Amino acid sequence: MEIQLTINDEPTTVEVESDEDLATVLRRNGYTGVKCGCDGGACGASKVFVDDEVKMACGVDARSAEGAEIETIENLGTQDDLHPIQEAFVDHFAVQCGFCIPGMIIAAKSLLADNPDPTEAEVREAIDDNLCRCTGYQKPVEAILDAADRMRGERSVAADGGSRIEPDQTDCTAHGGDPDE
Repeated sequence: MEIQLTINDEPTTVEVESDEDLATVLRRNGYTGVKCGCDGGACGASKVFVDDEVKMACGVDARSAEGAEIETIENLGTQDDLHPIQEAFVDHFAVQCGFCIPGMIIAAKSLLADNPDPTEAEVREAIDDNLCRCTGYQKPVEAILDAADRMRGERSVAADGGSRIEPDQTDCTAHGGDPDE
């Protein structure tokens, strides 16, 4: 059967088998940032927004999504124009194998939309259903906290994507130093 979805702001018609989950349908249609790690909604790798609510796509019957607005990780940024959350993950080396990262970034986007200045405990709670075997969670937590700062305009990133530059350190005369040194 065919259903109508809006995927990443594009109205789309997709073919759906009677027992398919949304993750399978999205992946078949090229949205491979949606990962299938457990096929049961237990690992967080298939997180997407369904009508602005985070859902594990592997646990959503695709037919029930008829008419829904879906946002996947592919809608956040491009390789040449990363979203601040993606930039922070790169800068903090929070991406190891990368399998769980799309789900973590979707969780982070949801958290920061609701709470632009979360505590470390709130970040940990927001990603507690994202299974990651590589990072130990510390680097993703640091990345999400940094992304929150960036999105509030409290931090800036070097033009080359390198180390963060604190706003008060962008002018070399601000610390009393000679600008020609």
